[in-house]
Amino acid sequence: MTLATTVTNQAKTVKNSESSFGPPNHDMPKLDMPKMEVPPAFRELADKGFAQARDTYEKAKAATEQATNQLKEAYTTAAKGAIDYNIKVIEIARANTNTAVDNAFELLGVKSLTEFVELSTKHARKQFEVITAQTKELAELAQKVTTEITVKDWRHGDGKASSKVA
Repeated sequence: MTLATTVTNQAKTVKNSESSFGPPNHDMPKLDMPKMEVPPAFRELADKGFAQARDTYEKAKAATEQATNQLKEAYTTAAKGAIDYNIKVIEIARANTNTAVDNAFELLGVKSLTEFVELSTKHARKQFEVITAQTKELAELAQKVTTEITVKDWRHGDGKASSKVA
């Protein structure tokens, strides 16, 4: 008996249980697959391929976990740096506001136009120096955070050398 006649005979043995009043029954015919013996060389080749795929997966998984941890650390450092930077900006704004209010009170007590111009010029000169120093301070803080992210978190991670995925 050939495979084609076997399939045909099996298809005929499946009952057609369609009734005119119920839903149709679409059962697939059951086919018996012939059992084949896999040659040992093929099985060994498949096992080696599977072992190599598993090894590659483990290496990729480890590399992905390492990259994820480095990104977490970099984002944590960046968030901390942003908080420090924002706190510094608020301190600077508070100091500048206090200086402006003090200057306004000094200007209220002037008796002449020349004294007003002299106090305004003195305040402007002083504020220019203060703002220059504050800008330098903010730039150093931003560079410090960037350096921490680059050197500590991104390039070196936990201080271990980066491993390559094979």
